[in-house]
Amino acid sequence: MSDRNDTRQADKGALQSAMEQLSRTVEMFRGSRIDVENWAPGRHGRLVDFAGREGYEEVDRYWLNAPFSYASINYDAEENQYLYHVVEPSLDAFEAELLDALYEDVRNPLLYGEEAEDDEGAERLLMEELRDRLEEYGVDVDMAGFYRLFYYLWRRFRGFGKIDALMHDPDIEDISCDGYGLPLYAYHEDYQDVETNVSYGEEELDSFVIQLAQQSGRHISVGNPVVETTLEDGSRAELALGQEVTPRGSAFTIRKYSEEPFTPIDLLRFGTYSLDQMAYLWMAIEHNKNIIFAGGTAAGKTTSLNAISMFIPPRSKLITIEDTRELALYHDNWLSSVTRERLDEAANITMYDLLRSSLRHRPEYIIVGEVRGEEAITLFQAMNTGHTTLSTMHADSVQTAINRLENEPINVPRPMVQSLDVLVVQTLARFGGERVRRASDVAEIEGIDQRTGELDYASAYDWNATDDSFSQGNRNLVDEIRAERGWSQRDLLQELRQRRRFLKYLWDEAVTQYRQFTAMVNRYYADPDRVMDRIDAPELDPPEAEVSADD
Repeated sequence: MSDRNDTRQADKGALQSAMEQLSRTVEMFRGSRIDVENWAPGRHGRLVDFAGREGYEEVDRYWLNAPFSYASINYDAEENQYLYHVVEPSLDAFEAELLDALYEDVRNPLLYGEEAEDDEGAERLLMEELRDRLEEYGVDVDMAGFYRLFYYLWRRFRGFGKIDALMHDPDIEDISCDGYGLPLYAYHEDYQDVETNVSYGEEELDSFVIQLAQQSGRHISVGNPVVETTLEDGSRAELALGQEVTPRGSAFTIRKYSEEPFTPIDLLRFGTYSLDQMAYLWMAIEHNKNIIFAGGTAAGKTTSLNAISMFIPPRSKLITIEDTRELALYHDNWLSSVTRERLDEAANITMYDLLRSSLRHRPEYIIVGEVRGEEAITLFQAMNTGHTTLSTMHADSVQTAINRLENEPINVPRPMVQSLDVLVVQTLARFGGERVRRASDVAEIEGIDQRTGELDYASAYDWNATDDSFSQGNRNLVDEIRAERGWSQRDLLQELRQRRRFLKYLWDEAVTQYRQFTAMVNRYYADPDRVMDRIDAPELDPPEAEVSADD
């Protein structure tokens, strides 16, 4: 009798389970209805939350991509180290499984459907596609669940996957991944090199490195495991695939691109240069002096090159030549060129090729992202034929830079090196417990010593690491400019003082937007007396950002 009751109970349970399954199936075929609303935390709740890490003290917290992700900076007093914790929405088991299905079903309509004109349009298309798929599945989710799913789909299709939150942080300069299962590190403006809670497994890291290369139009494989490229947002990436050259697995380093490049005012605010130095470099740029910025890795060479180039007079013909696109200028008569590497039958276009071609465009200014090989000979030939050139190179001192220029693989003959006017050496140093970038030496190349045959140079400015100050040396270059312009010594000193006042005014007014800054410099070129009169007038309004570059 007992066995019979057990059998009946089992049959009843099986029937009930079958009925529930049938009900879910019917519901799925029937579909569901989801009314998507704009996200409102007060009505829909929080998407992300973080209670902190055990053993750490949270010292900072700020949004990265509100309302989806934020950074929590945690400090371990015992180990004296910081941890950068990325906080993102948490998915339950059902949502994680649902997300896997959505990846495939949403991908094709997005690839082959209506093309979005911008991120706002792409966001609308993705929301519509997600809503349609969920309704088709018969899944009923609340707004928090909908937006959690949306975030991870957006992160994959339009963002940078696991590092998307890090890429949203304006305080992070670069992101490094050293191999499988290892935490990523980020260089943070306030906390320097800091470990993050982001890491990749073997398969997903290989896939991500290949994806980064493909999205930027490059090919990476076991046969070609190292690639340098520019990502869609302009960031520079060095990629390594597998364990061919990086034994701990695939690796990458991304140097983030800033849509708003630093201006000379930013360099003044950071203390990289003094007002005297900036006025001096402005005079040098305007009067067609050749300048190279040297320094070690992360010393800020390209940042300074880009900023100082904003002093180039308006309407001057300018050509930039780079391996990867980094320079951003507000200049009407500007031709930007980038090298090309091809794996098929098409020819590579090297920096040397672009530099040779640029001379036929008759430019007044040539900016080369970095000299490291045979293109240096052509660059110095351009100097000797009257083209003003600006560039960067790796060297940690004036003498080291000269030695690199004169020896393999650059091999510029010494008589040609003396056509260089100014060599600026930048350094990444520690002062007051912080890492700072400073122009440690601004040197003038004076020519070849007739007695020794060596290249002579003199320091126009030096940085004193003891008290973080700059000292002035011999500035023969400004005397050359004075002679060229037919100025008296008084005229020269007045011009330098006036430019310092002009720069100080822009500093005080926080004119750091590069279009705004360039427009003000162009105004100065057009009518310096009028500009200085307006600066001295107390009723002068701050400069407008939308002023034309030709104003």
